[in-house]
Amino acid sequence: MKEESYILPQKAGLRQLKISDINAGAPDLKNIFESKAVAIAKWMINWIDAGLKDGIIEPNNLLPSKAEFAYFLGVSVGTIQNALRYIEDLGYVESKQCIGTMIRDKNKESVNIRKLTSKREIAIAEIKQYILEHKFKSGQNLPSSRTIATIIGCSANTTRLALEFLCTEGIIEHKFKNSKESGWLLKNTDFIMEQTPSTITQKTLVNKVENDLKNYITSSLKLGDKLPAHSELSKLLKVSIKTIHDALKVLIDEGILLPRRGRYGTTVIKLPNDKNILIKKETSIFAPAQETAFYYYEKTQNHIKRMISENYEIGSKLPSIMELSKEMDLSPNTIRKAFQNLAKEGYLAFSRGRYGGTFVIDIPETEEAAFKWLAVNPKYAEVYKN
Repeated sequence: MKEESYILPQKAGLRQLKISDINAGAPDLKNIFESKAVAIAKWMINWIDAGLKDGIIEPNNLLPSKAEFAYFLGVSVGTIQNALRYIEDLGYVESKQCIGTMIRDKNKESVNIRKLTSKREIAIAEIKQYILEHKFKSGQNLPSSRTIATIIGCSANTTRLALEFLCTEGIIEHKFKNSKESGWLLKNTDFIMEQTPSTITQKTLVNKVENDLKNYITSSLKLGDKLPAHSELSKLLKVSIKTIHDALKVLIDEGILLPRRGRYGTTVIKLPNDKNILIKKETSIFAPAQETAFYYYEKTQNHIKRMISENYEIGSKLPSIMELSKEMDLSPNTIRKAFQNLAKEGYLAFSRGRYGGTFVIDIPETEEAAFKWLAVNPKYAEVYKN
């Protein structure tokens, strides 16, 4: 695997800044015509620029915690999180898992840093492209954030955060409160599309790690070999365990890896760009692990069907997901998936509110399975019926 230069700071060797180190008064968050997150982001930028210039703070100093900032400024931790996302996109700080948020000198070239492209960054690129494609002019009102969210295919919250970030760049303006007009006003169309949505999505950290793992498997492993532990891969590729986990899920979905519990670990069953697989689905009487997972959920679903047919009537309310999870010794996700499947089949309906819950709307007919102990490949199930 190709070696690259990455920053691997150790928290113990970094200076942790305190709120008392901030030589700037708190911003006025009452009389503003922008969101609190945007106002705080601008305040942080001014403070970081001044601190670096005066030598009060240095690159790689750790910012105070989000909770400390929130208490100092009298806002929620979520507002601080959004403000930090803005200034991180602009290159003023860098967040490192299990370490904190480090100050960076955006005016100096840094070494290669592996950074996850956020959904908000993708939304920003989508909105810019939407503005250019529809030839909006300066001074023209844009659609509402919810309308834009529907157009670009992002959530309303992600779209709103992206629009607020574009406000910090001076591209648009949010008119609200004391203004007679409301909504998003385009101020400047003279911006550069650094990345299009189609290219930015290819640069997420998970995709980079996915490619690195494929290269590692091709160069270092063979069919049947066990993959190193998540923690070892995390150190090898200089990313978090969560990123490794997400990248491995992609390779599992592509049929390259086979996850198994316990000491067996994750095994290579197909080399990248190779059609040959270690486990041949067409000739094996036993279903592979990916398919046995289906039977496991189906078994749970069938159990709930029997429970409904034996103990409940139409209109009856089922126990909650957490109650069934404890009773059946299963994860809440397993119960939730079974509920969702039964709802699709027309047996259950969900209702929210004080008197809400999961209700029976039809009684299922159940059949006893002939082989409860064996997960058989569906292709060969006919053999056992005869």
